[in-house]
Parts: sequence; C-alpha cells; structure tokens
Amino acid sequence: MKWKAIVMATALAGIALGSVVAADGTHDSRIGMMKKIGGAAGALGAIAKGDKPYDADIVKASLTTIAETAKAFPDQFNSQSDKTDPEVNPKIWDNLDDFKAHAAKLSTDAETALAQLPADKAGVGATLKTLGGSCGACHQAYRIKKD
Repeated sequence: MKWKAIVMATALAGIALGSVVAADGTHDSRIGMMKKIGGAAGALGAIAKGDKPYDADIVKASLTTIAETAKAFPDQFNSQSDKTDPEVNPKIWDNLDDFKAHAAKLSTDAETALAQLPADKAGVGATLKTLGGSCGACHQAYRIKKD
C-alpha cells in the first residue's frame, strides 16, 4: 500500500512539474521529462513482471503520465531550445514533423491503453510492449546515447 501511495504521489507531482518545464528546451528539462516516462514505464514493468501486484490506480497514473508527458515533449524542441545538447541527434531539427509524430504515437498508444485499461499483469505487459516499441523507434532515430 505504501508503494502505491509513493507511485501516485510521484506521478501527480510529475504531471504538475511537466507544466512548469513544458517549453524550457534545456537538457535538464528534456531529461526530467524522459525520467518521468521512464518512471511510469518502470511502475508498469514491475506489474508486468509480477514484482508488484496489479493495481489499476498505478496503471492509470502511469499511463496518464506517459500520455501527457509524450504529448508535451516536442515542445522541448522549439526556436529557443538548446540545439547543442550532446544527447540529441541534430536530425531532429531537420525532421521535426517526424519527431513530433513519434511523440504523438507514444501519447496516443498510452491514451488508447488508458481507455481500454489492462485488467491484469499480462495486459500490462502487452501494453508495455506497445509503448516500448514507440519509445524505441524514436530513440533509435533521434537520441544520441552518451558513452
């Protein structure tokens, strides 16, 4: 029960923080938003693996965090953004519409899962696989990983 309260508080705080840094465009704000998505995916992963029991509230909070953060993430790449970030592939700036489409797909996938809420750990696992595919496609195209 304590874990559920922590996840819910983190998810809600993350949603609130997202509105504060929504168009900052700095490395730190981008990383902060990706960590929010990663934390939500981690909570879903713990359920899918059976490390944590299925909890509809945690699933809802996690999917909401992913949907809202993915929707806001492209705002991090605007005319005032840091274009010298060493973890961002410069191709983003030349392919901004494609980049935005990747983010929109992740957001839509999360919203779809939220509307058809997975009812058990297997459903959460299937949802996580879909979300992971969307995340991976964008990272493969546009992220430069530090050594």
